[in-house]
Amino acid sequence: MTAFPFIAGILASSAHVVSGPDHLAAVTPLVVESRHKTWKIGFLWGVGHLLGMLLIGLLFLTFKDRIPVELISHVNEKLVALILIALGFWTFYRLYRPARKHTHPHVHTSNNEVVVHIHKHEHKDAGHFHTHDTFKRQTAWSSLGIGIIHGFAGVSHFILLFPVLGFTDMSQSLRYLAGFAVGTVLAMTLYALLIGWISEFSARSRSGKLLQAFRLLSGVFAVVVGIFWLYQA
Repeated sequence: MTAFPFIAGILASSAHVVSGPDHLAAVTPLVVESRHKTWKIGFLWGVGHLLGMLLIGLLFLTFKDRIPVELISHVNEKLVALILIALGFWTFYRLYRPARKHTHPHVHTSNNEVVVHIHKHEHKDAGHFHTHDTFKRQTAWSSLGIGIIHGFAGVSHFILLFPVLGFTDMSQSLRYLAGFAVGTVLAMTLYALLIGWISEFSARSRSGKLLQAFRLLSGVFAVVVGIFWLYQA
């Protein structure tokens, strides 16, 4: 079966992505807080994860006798844990920060004169979001960066690439690697879409409490996994 290596790569990488609580805990708060184009957050995390694995792989193969690759990987695992904890507290801050004042200017003409009205109002971020382009870009790039660090943390990732050694020709190995890349990105993109759909559904609740609870849960998830990873690494 010519398609078997490709399918095997997709299955292996998808299982790796969705079975890692640290992976899910890193993406969930970003998706819940953004709630717009959530697929992009998952997609960029997957791309970053692949880049990180590629970097640590190149270091391991090229400089394994000269630099402590395993130590670098271990340090990055600690860094992942700290990032998860920070993400959780970032979610708490956005959830419970005090009301913010906004000014909205409105310009119109009256009797051939330009009139500017500035309206002020307050809102608390717990029930709804003001999602701006800058915030969305920052969230997307954060997802990419966290994905890179995740891929960089763990020489154990090479276990997933062992099947390459069992293939009889280069084309089979390349198909497996291609499937592995597709599976990594696809799995986290679909997960981000699912979480985004749940958060949008929660936002439609009249009181907004369901969305608040979901945001709180995503933050707790990140902190708990981060603390566990910090002491396990």
